[in-house]
Amino acid sequence: MMLLAVGLNHNTAPVHIRERVAFAPEHLPEVLHQLTEQQYVSEAAILSTCNRTEMLCKIDSNDSTILIDWFSEFHNLRSEELAPYLYSYPELQAVRHLLRVASGLDSMILGEPQILGQLKDAYVAAKEAGTLGKLLNRLFEHTFSVAKQVRTDTAIGASPVSVAFAAVSLAKQIFTALPDHTALLIGAGETIELAARHLREKGIGRIIIANRTLARAESLVKEINGMAITLAEIPEYLAEADIVISSTASQLPILGKGAVERAIKKRRHQPILMVDIAVPRDIEPEVGDLSDVYLYTVDDLREIIDEGLKSRQEAAQQAEEIINTQAAHFMGWLRSLSAVSTIHAYRQNTDQIRAAEVRKAMRLLAAGHDPEEVIQHLARTLTNKITHSPSAIMRRAGFAGRDEFLQSARELLGIKKSELND
Repeated sequence: MMLLAVGLNHNTAPVHIRERVAFAPEHLPEVLHQLTEQQYVSEAAILSTCNRTEMLCKIDSNDSTILIDWFSEFHNLRSEELAPYLYSYPELQAVRHLLRVASGLDSMILGEPQILGQLKDAYVAAKEAGTLGKLLNRLFEHTFSVAKQVRTDTAIGASPVSVAFAAVSLAKQIFTALPDHTALLIGAGETIELAARHLREKGIGRIIIANRTLARAESLVKEINGMAITLAEIPEYLAEADIVISSTASQLPILGKGAVERAIKKRRHQPILMVDIAVPRDIEPEVGDLSDVYLYTVDDLREIIDEGLKSRQEAAQQAEEIINTQAAHFMGWLRSLSAVSTIHAYRQNTDQIRAAEVRKAMRLLAAGHDPEEVIQHLARTLTNKITHSPSAIMRRAGFAGRDEFLQSARELLGIKKSELND
């Protein structure tokens, strides 16, 4: 049995690779079932976000290529194509990696809180799909507890820095007078909601939210006093937008080069800032070739994000200490599982001896023997039978000069050195 994490993220793979291996949320149940149908894979969870796609599995093999081969084949890629971008973490490394991810220490934005919610979604998806067992279920519960401890005991989340915040900061750099401008936000998830709140705080003049489901967009605009439209209505309003921020789960681009060209003409070539936070991308890369369009992807936000990280470095060091300790605690629990079957067998053997001797004692009492003698006999017999096998093994160990074994035996039996007769 081995705990194994395999995946890629914003540090190891560019956006065009990440978008090719992303899993759509609606397909996760089927994907998880396919993964656990692979030989040796008995438990599985998948985390797939803009910045990472990772598989966390319990496998009855030490061969990580089992997951890599399946991952590559599922996405119609050759293993050697993905290999340069993948990482593989076994056992303690896997636990520590998951704790770091949940605490925001492995994110593009150090300490960002959104990843914890995404990780909880991954946990729920795997639980509902029935691909979690005792090991991964315990690991996720431990992970959520540690992430909460990190948030409580450190200042890792003190600064309001996120991908959404970085996008709005970029908009403020380009358009200094935000009250005179209109923002079109595409999607209605957590990232778009954060972007809308940040824009409102910065005094944006008008916000339009476009979403596949109009009801969700309407629910969001009530809170920020904006306007809701459907994705199909985007061409009608695109020319009004000075700022476009997009973050959907669509597998195909939402905005193409042609639609943006037409909007630019209507705007008489007034510039548009477009920030595409989605993976796969919502805006065709060719849009960036157009004059008067400034297109940024999540990877382009890195420099802006780095400016807000300095205040979190000390908190991150404190968080790492917590994570190292808690990862070791979890591995201690995991190692203890190997002793469970031994403890169970030992107790079972002892119970069998006890039951047999109690039956004998009951027969003696029923035959009229002195109760005190029966009890003394029962105690001596139980003691002799329970200690016989360990005593014989220790004698053989002493004869063979296995002092380390004898030391372990004394530790196991709770025998102090002062109690020994040399």
